[in-house]
Amino acid sequence: MTSILNKEINRGHSFCRLVGDRLSAFLPVRKLKLLMPVVVYMIIYLTGFTLIEHWNRLHYTVIHNAADDLIPFVPVFVIPYLLWFPYILGSILFLLMVHEDTYRRVCTCLIIGMTAFIFVSVVFPNIHLMRPEVMPEDNIFTKMVGLLYLADTPTNLTPSIHVFNSLCIIAGIWDWNWKTDDGKILPAQVRGFSRFFLTLLGVLIIISTMLIKQHSSSDVVIAFALYLFTHLCVYRLGFVLGYAQRKRRGWASGLPQRRGVHA
Repeated sequence: MTSILNKEINRGHSFCRLVGDRLSAFLPVRKLKLLMPVVVYMIIYLTGFTLIEHWNRLHYTVIHNAADDLIPFVPVFVIPYLLWFPYILGSILFLLMVHEDTYRRVCTCLIIGMTAFIFVSVVFPNIHLMRPEVMPEDNIFTKMVGLLYLADTPTNLTPSIHVFNSLCIIAGIWDWNWKTDDGKILPAQVRGFSRFFLTLLGVLIIISTMLIKQHSSSDVVIAFALYLFTHLCVYRLGFVLGYAQRKRRGWASGLPQRRGVHA
C-alpha cells in the first residue's frame, strides 16, 4: 500500500507540473490561479480512488435491484459514457474562461460529490455483478465495453460519479444567465444550442451508465439524491468555495448575496 501511495504521489506531482506548463501557455494568470486548486484536488481524489481500487476488502455489499434486470445491455452507449471525460473537463474550462462565479459553484458541487464518493467507498465497500459474462456480439462497441471493464473494476461504484458530475454541469449551465465576467451577454443562438447540447449529452451519459451495465439504477438514484443535497448547500445556502474573494463583486447570476466559505 505504501509503495502504491508513493508512486501515485510522484505521478501526481509530475502531472501537476505538466498541466501547469501546458495551461500557462493559453490561460491568464488569474484564471490559472483559479484552476490550480481544482487540479490539486483532482490529484488527491485520483490518488484516493486508486488506493481504494487496489484495497482488497474482505466483504463487499452487492448493489442490485429488480429494475436492473429489466434494463437491457446496449453496448453502443459506451460512446456517451466515454464522452463524459471531455464533457466535464471542457465544461469546467469553458465556465472558468467566461464566468467565474458559475465556475466556482459548479466546482464546489463537484468537490462535495467526489469527496462523498470516496467516503462512501471507504466505509461501505460495494460491488456489482451485472456485467455480462459473454458479450452478446462481437463489434467495436462490445470491444470498447470490454476494455472499459478491464480498466475499471466493478467495485465501489455508488453513488455514480458519472451521473453526479453530469448533473453538476447541467444545473450550472441552466443556472447561469449567460452574462460573461466582462458584462457581455452571449447571443441567444449560442445560449440555446449550448444548453440543448450540454443537457442532451449529460442525459445520455446518465442513461449510458445503466445501459452498459457499469452502474446499477440504485447508483443513479443515490447520485440524484446526493446532488439535491449539494444543490441545496451551494445554490440555496450559498456554500461556495472561494466566495469571499468575489464578495465585493456580488452574484453575477442574480442570486442574493450570502456569506460564503473562504477556500
